[in-house]
Amino acid sequence: MLRIIQNRAISFTFSGILIAISVVSLLIWGLKPGLDFTGGSQLVLSFSSARPTPAQVVDVAKPIVGAGETTAQPLGDQDVSIRMPALSEAKHQDLMTALRAKFEVNGVTITEKSFDSIGPIIGIELQHQTMWAVIFAILGIVIYVTFAFRHVSFPVASWKYGASTIIALIHDVTVPLGALSILGHFAGLEVGAWVVTALLTVLGFSVHDTIVVFDRIRENLGRYRKDGFEELVNKSINETLARSINTSFTVLLTLLAAYVFGGASTKDFILTLLIGIFFGTYSSIFIASPLLVTWHLHDLDRRHPSKKR
Repeated sequence: MLRIIQNRAISFTFSGILIAISVVSLLIWGLKPGLDFTGGSQLVLSFSSARPTPAQVVDVAKPIVGAGETTAQPLGDQDVSIRMPALSEAKHQDLMTALRAKFEVNGVTITEKSFDSIGPIIGIELQHQTMWAVIFAILGIVIYVTFAFRHVSFPVASWKYGASTIIALIHDVTVPLGALSILGHFAGLEVGAWVVTALLTVLGFSVHDTIVVFDRIRENLGRYRKDGFEELVNKSINETLARSINTSFTVLLTLLAAYVFGGASTKDFILTLLIGIFFGTYSSIFIASPLLVTWHLHDLDRRHPSKKR
């Protein structure tokens, strides 16, 4: 049997380092906002052959787009994504005319795959909606967990199950956001509205794993209470460990296949899910339940400072 609870200091230290790195990264670099949050336009083109360099595309776009940052990024083998300030439909058509005049030579054809435009007001609304969506999801999960374990009051109060869950969920949100911040600074990864879906998916997956462990603790409280709470929680984690790992592993394999073989437009979303689900499973095993034990032992020390556990 793995002594996960007895070695919880290791997992707490590891998670503390991860969270510290994530928070520092978010404070220094923040997240690189994408089109959904900043407002602007994105044009995705496909070249039949002889794709120009991003710099060549930007040189053609700049005189038409005007003031504001314009960037181009290759996608796949033949596509190019151009991000720029918001364009009117007339400017959009002018840009397509200029690009075709410049690059449709020697049999090369350009296909417009998508054109998205979003105003800055909508971008601000999405930022607020993102924040509130995550907050309400976490609060809803905590209320549900507290209610579900309302009859479990010994040796840890039911609300502490909810509190341990929210700490684990904060961990599960902070680490992926820190990874996105680092990738945004060093690799230019931009976050869009998809980050809301990714984070909410991670939260749901993580709390599902956590509740499975907590439910086994509740069952074992009626059978192994004489073993002591620390040993009982460790037994419960080991009994659910194979199920948690197998479930997460199959999901991660599916996501990895989608990341490798899927389209470029979904890679950032899938990468966030990969990071979030991995650490969500980790927190369910190594953070949430060990927190219950730490809390319980702290209460014992406070009530009976001279009593040995």
